Amino acid sequence: MKILISADMEGATGVTWPGDVLPGSPQWERCRHLFTSDVNAAIAGFFDGGADDVLVNEAHWSMRNLLLEKLDERARMLTGKHKTLSMVEGIQHGDIDGVAFLGYHAAAGAEGVLAHTYLANSLTGVWVSGTRASEGLLNSLVAAEYGVPVVLVTGDDRTCEDAQGYAPRAPAVAVKDYISRYAAVCRTPARTAADIRAAAKNGAALAVRYEPVRGGPFTMELEFDAEHLAGAATCVPGVEQTGERRVAYTMATMYEAIRCFKAVTTIVSAATEEEYG
Repeated sequence: MKILISADMEGATGVTWPGDVLPGSPQWERCRHLFTSDVNAAIAGFFDGGADDVLVNEAHWSMRNLLLEKLDERARMLTGKHKTLSMVEGIQHGDIDGVAFLGYHAAAGAEGVLAHTYLANSLTGVWVSGTRASEGLLNSLVAAEYGVPVVLVTGDDRTCEDAQGYAPRAPAVAVKDYISRYAAVCRTPARTAADIRAAAKNGAALAVRYEPVRGGPFTMELEFDAEHLAGAATCVPGVEQTGERRVAYTMATMYEAIRCFKAVTTIVSAATEEEYG
């Protein structure tokens, strides 16, 4: 049994503030240890549940946040940017039996600690075929095309509620309870590690591949916080402006849709001015 862990940071234990997750800040250095603790707990739980191989894909910001020297030695880590499937890179090779979404968060425009979808603040909403989309939903649709079940989700309580919509059978662990975008009631690392390990052990039983689900075509709608970002997004072929701050595109598969989404967000990031946004 091979498990892929897609490890994001905003939903990690103790994280509530941008400085906690922005590389280079003192708080980021501190929270890297908490982040690594969550991932290690999941690794241990999956091996408890019978996994033979666990691959951890770094999925946050620079994708160089986890402490390799502190990682459970039974696991391997994929780190660095520019991956074909970004947050779920590795799922496309036909050897993954289950995927875990560690440290995930709620969608842009929704309530949740540091809620966003790919871009920290420029995207105010993302919809896939009419449904507001978190990164969890988007990545679950990619996983479905490869017949890979979601077997664990961790994050704040709003993230766990969101996961009920796309992975209702997967164990979900709330490491903190939402108070506001920048505040939460947090459980201690010892408590969250125990909870995550137990949930991962249970989730391992769900790691059974199924026939790939071809649910397309998928229509993606994106709303930005500034008009010029919608214009910039239309540089990507197939992306059309549908409103003052909105664009949309349709792709036959989620593989194509997520890659187009990544191209749009990359261009939009470059079009955001530091002073004026």
